[in-house]
Amino acid sequence: MSAGFIRRPAARGKVIAAARSWLGTAYHDQASLCGVGCDCLGLARGVWREVVGPEPFPIPPYSRDWGEAGPCEVLAEGARGCMIEVAPSEIQPGALLMFRMRERAIAKHVGILTDTGTMIHARERLGVIEEPFTQAWRRRLAFAFLFPKPRRR
Repeated sequence: MSAGFIRRPAARGKVIAAARSWLGTAYHDQASLCGVGCDCLGLARGVWREVVGPEPFPIPPYSRDWGEAGPCEVLAEGARGCMIEVAPSEIQPGALLMFRMRERAIAKHVGILTDTGTMIHARERLGVIEEPFTQAWRRRLAFAFLFPKPRRR
């Protein structure tokens, strides 16, 4: 764990407020600029920067189909190095959610739970939206993480 954050969860309200500040941001692959453009990972990166601080490592370029092949859970492994993993059955508002978009595929979509029944995520053609955390999304949930609390700056 980096000197910039610790293994205690960040305040849920701060995470949710940061995520909501991105609502209406246009969808753009590999971007992470609030009010300009982002994809789902870019949204998570932006919330990290606001809640925790500088990103812990650079994100390499990725293609739109990056998660279609290969057995490695790239997103989950990256998150394990800097976030607090929780069981999907024990998620609470403020958690970063990771979804499998197809059965037996790796997790490649992320969102942030804002309430027990809603989440914020970036969707192609829709941008950053808050929508119901439906049963269809719950079935796809593969991993969940909490943002860590930053060290005092």
